[in-house]
Amino acid sequence: MPLASIIVPAFNVAKTLSATLDALLGQTFTDYEIIVVNDGSTDATAAVLQEYEGIAGIRVVTQRNRGLAGARNSGIAAARGLYIGFCDADDLWLPEKLERHVAHLQSAPHVGVSYSGSALIDDNGAPLGMSQTPQLTNITAAHIFKRNPIGNGSAPVIRRAVFTAIAYRPASEKTRDWYFDETFRQSEDIECWLRIALTTKWQFEGIEGNLTHYRINAGGLSAATDLQLAAWERMVANLSRIAPTFFDRYARPARAYQLRYLARRAISDKDTGRACDLLAQSLAQSWTPLWEEPRKSATTFAAALVLRIGGPLALDVVMNRAGAKA
Repeated sequence: MPLASIIVPAFNVAKTLSATLDALLGQTFTDYEIIVVNDGSTDATAAVLQEYEGIAGIRVVTQRNRGLAGARNSGIAAARGLYIGFCDADDLWLPEKLERHVAHLQSAPHVGVSYSGSALIDDNGAPLGMSQTPQLTNITAAHIFKRNPIGNGSAPVIRRAVFTAIAYRPASEKTRDWYFDETFRQSEDIECWLRIALTTKWQFEGIEGNLTHYRINAGGLSAATDLQLAAWERMVANLSRIAPTFFDRYARPARAYQLRYLARRAISDKDTGRACDLLAQSLAQSWTPLWEEPRKSATTFAAALVLRIGGPLALDVVMNRAGAKA
């Protein structure tokens, strides 16, 4: 039985799947399996997977399309490891990532979710010169709600015992347990992390280093902000039933953080009107991000101002200069 399992949800990822699997096969930790969940792909994903047939340690689960949450649930059900990691099929893991997370979990029995920072890459796998560098210790449910230190679904490695603790079976299912809520096609990550924090004893803790390369798809970012916000609000409504006092206290500042995050996405997509509107909504909810994260808030407002006054070209010039100085 492998000590660790890596689950790779795969839906129409023929372009990037090979790079992901090659990176996972190159892990320095050797006692692990890779479970690829082909989630109803209609492109050449299945043909790419045929190239990996016979490679020890790779298993493929094929199912009708259930979305990212459903693919992860199927992967968890098939996994045999005590530790379960996720790597989306357009992201990459550095060779030492699994080894370091397993060592962390083995040395810290109170930690259920181990995560790290992530370097951002573009559609072609080139570094963007930016990263997600989260807080690593003293993580509370409020911190997860407001700032989601895990950052993306390819960052954590999680004890199987954590998923056992949160498993449930909705009335619509006869044989499958859910860990991630399959009714969500967005915000499924934060819904799961927050449910773990609110309903179990397991703690969240990060380790140093940007051990994941997280791919940012160009274009269409601001167009998705309405859907993202709606999913986030539904997550709040659903989980408020299990911890109403918590959400009464933290919903407004967390919403301000979420709106600021969506504004940054709109800025990346050069959508001036949407970015300014989202920042105004953020301030209307709470000023908490201004004093808890003054630097990030200031750079967000400054970028929106440059975009509004100078346009996309001016923003590119400013960001390139800032990147060069960094």
